Amino acid sequence: MNKIREIPASLITETVKKLFIEANIILEEDLLTAIKISCGSEKSDLGRDVLQKVLENAEMARKKQLPLCQDTGLAIIFIEMGQDVHIIKGLFNDAVQEGVRQAYQDGYLRKSVCNPLTRKNTGDNTPALVYVDIVAGDRIKIAAMPKGGGSENMSSVTMLVPASGIDGIKKLVLEKVQTAGSNPCPPLIVGVGIGGSIEMSAIMAKKSLLRRIGLHNAEEAIADMERELLSAINDLGIGPQGYGGNTTALAVHVEMMPCHIASLPVAVNIQCHVARHKEALV
Repeated sequence: MNKIREIPASLITETVKKLFIEANIILEEDLLTAIKISCGSEKSDLGRDVLQKVLENAEMARKKQLPLCQDTGLAIIFIEMGQDVHIIKGLFNDAVQEGVRQAYQDGYLRKSVCNPLTRKNTGDNTPALVYVDIVAGDRIKIAAMPKGGGSENMSSVTMLVPASGIDGIKKLVLEKVQTAGSNPCPPLIVGVGIGGSIEMSAIMAKKSLLRRIGLHNAEEAIADMERELLSAINDLGIGPQGYGGNTTALAVHVEMMPCHIASLPVAVNIQCHVARHKEALV
């Protein structure tokens, strides 16, 4: 029998706090690399200038320890919880929420969460949205994703009919990006979830945004779809920040799972050019 590993709730709080502060300040290396490469391949002079400004903004944020964007996001957290872990000295969800609360307070991050009807701000950017998968082992993997409102507002779930097939899915993704235009602050990461159910397709699409840029789906047919969609999206001409050019997206990440025979749920979750996320193991 595997030995149970005890993890104090305070360590979860400390880790979540650190991840959200860092995610809002430091751009991931894979994203920086992708933007630098795009600077060399972008055909529009204005588009190249915008990409350079994005890189300058990232460098300034890192040096001055300031947020990359004024919208410091809704707190999204993906957890892989080892089944041999036991949280002690507190409740797991309470510890996570406290980490978010401290991050947005002590990190001087904008608090953007409010009651959907009265629009009264909760004051501390909680509640965070927490998704937990139980996995083997005695570790906890925590992925923090501050998701901005501009990109989230351009995301959606559509229930296609099964006859729509792969061509219908591709058409839908292109239509969503075209309609979004400059609103989600391109260049984008486009997450696509196919199958499951209405809520599972949305979760898959959002979780796919954590994938490293340049890493394709392990299934070759899906990887081909990602490449084809990326090329088609960049042919739309939207360009960096919507000023025109051939760099509308840096990556398309597709995840898929089986669904009901009568359904074809497809979620498109659009991520902005800062694509903030940080991960840690505890």
